[in-house]
Amino acid sequence: MPKSFSNLETKQPADQKKVLILTYYWPPSGGAGVQRWLKFTKYLHEHGYQPIIYTADQAEYPVLDTSLAKDIPPGLQVLKTAVWEPYKLYKKFTGQNTKERVVSGFLQEKSGGKKWSRFISLWLRANVFIPDARCFWINPSVKFLRKWLKENKVDLIVSTGPPHSMHVIALKLKKKMNLPWLADFRDPWTNIDFAGDLPMTGYARKRNAFLEKQVLLHANRVSVVSDLMREEFSIPGRPAVQVITNGFDTDDFIVPDELIKNDGSFSIVHTGSMNARRNHPLLWAAVASLCETNPDFKSRVKIRLIGKNDFSVIESIRQAGLEEKTEQIDYLPHDQIIAEQKSASVLLLAINNYGTAEKGFFSPKATLTGKLFEYLAARKPILMIGPQDSQAAAIIKNTGAGQVAGFDDVQTIEQHLLTWFNQFQEGTLEVSSSGIEQFSRKALTKKLAALFDELLLEVNSK
Repeated sequence: MPKSFSNLETKQPADQKKVLILTYYWPPSGGAGVQRWLKFTKYLHEHGYQPIIYTADQAEYPVLDTSLAKDIPPGLQVLKTAVWEPYKLYKKFTGQNTKERVVSGFLQEKSGGKKWSRFISLWLRANVFIPDARCFWINPSVKFLRKWLKENKVDLIVSTGPPHSMHVIALKLKKKMNLPWLADFRDPWTNIDFAGDLPMTGYARKRNAFLEKQVLLHANRVSVVSDLMREEFSIPGRPAVQVITNGFDTDDFIVPDELIKNDGSFSIVHTGSMNARRNHPLLWAAVASLCETNPDFKSRVKIRLIGKNDFSVIESIRQAGLEEKTEQIDYLPHDQIIAEQKSASVLLLAINNYGTAEKGFFSPKATLTGKLFEYLAARKPILMIGPQDSQAAAIIKNTGAGQVAGFDDVQTIEQHLLTWFNQFQEGTLEVSSSGIEQFSRKALTKKLAALFDELLLEVNSK
């Protein structure tokens, strides 16, 4: 049976409006998916809103990070119900240890394996679990929340996806209870960049498109993380889609000096997972070339990969002869990742390469990864591998936070790395990162609260 849990420690001000936030990712979950609404929840009380969280109990999160609990506001009410996910069956079917966590995305840590079982697993994922593996949690959640909402008044609800099952839960609540509703998309749905990698049937595509359209039509407001997502989700006659990007929390970047590494190495650091499409062999070729032509560079360069890596990444590094220069760290808590970013000489932003001819979210021009904003706050040079005319490139150029090189532009990659290495040796390596305050979590939460105000004003005036 569903259960309701809360960690109430202090009474909330009576005059604050209550907002129920439906999110699958919540501490102890780690990774990128939890950050956005954990940080919004941290600061919403400053704008007259009392958040209440609805999330999954005993979820199969890819990574855990107990350090994030420090950002949960005192007195926050957290509702949880049990979620059934098919990952135990998936792990048995693919031969994975049932005690291991499922790796997210299309990342393979080992080459070979049961290719047929992987294909069948992808087929089931794409065509049976619609819109995602949390689909079995939708109806129990609706039942639980309908009962809870009849006994507890809230002013509005928020759903955040992926997983987009959260939006379907909110859609069903909207139709039954007609509560003001904001649907927040951290990533696209039908046009997600890896959609082309899924063996999806025509029925599955139509079903996902139908559910997505229903969410966009029935939500009072829709928020997204990038301008291109706004273009994709805009529907004539519906309220304007609001862009609220991801960001960084200034509190996270108060790092004690003893945690900043200073071993004299010229460190090229990548944080987060690196799948096959983020693996750019010409980058490793550029580093290897500089090692051959510049003895000082060879003696001081270090590559640090912090997070899960596809086996193709490690193979490309090996082929480039950079194994001894590379350090792999499986996963670190978020506070330690920030320390690693601030310790870096250069931060690597590797964009998924889906082909520059692709449109919409199949195009690398659309990628606006959350880590970019933390890279900005670290104030270390960012080397982005991806299109010069992309959304991420525009932010890097406008803030003066780094340089951009195309997927095939090995000469430009070498040039930027050599310039930064020379500055590193001279002690003059720095970037401006100007105008990044707009991406602080506090500024973004203020923008979100203004959207809440607008939504409620419209609803209450009818």
